Amino acid sequence: MTETPNADVEVLVQRLDPDLPLPSYAHPGDAGLDLCARTTLTLGPGERSAVPTGVAIALPAGYAAFVHPRSGLAARDGVTVLNAPGTVDAGYRGEIKVILVNTDTSRTATLTRGERIAQLVIQRVAQARLVEVEQLPGSARGAGGFGSTGRAAMEGRG
Repeated sequence: MTETPNADVEVLVQRLDPDLPLPSYAHPGDAGLDLCARTTLTLGPGERSAVPTGVAIALPAGYAAFVHPRSGLAARDGVTVLNAPGTVDAGYRGEIKVILVNTDTSRTATLTRGERIAQLVIQRVAQARLVEVEQLPGSARGAGGFGSTGRAAMEGRG
């Protein structure tokens, strides 16, 4: 398999908190830029909060940013992004906030200011031109969903 060069895209970023680092990739080739918490917060079991990150961005038309959970935070503390992935549209210019939830049923999670809380993945997106039809064309899969290609299908029930 041959590698193709990255198609880098310029994204304007405004630092809203001068003491926090700009989002950055932890390693070469990473898909997500790390976002940090602008505030220290405590999330009790089942609690959620919109956590400010101290940055705003301007994406070019045809792009969107998607806020993904950090696997280490989820594994260690049970904290994840509630609406994963959260979507930042190209026209949005406000501060990026991450809706975090503590899924642990018994432990409180404390996140400190400057801690990496999520990843921001920048992707090219297409605008759909919807065409209404009376009936959709057939496909090999058909209308099966919600696990229809999994265990039930293998047991002849799907």
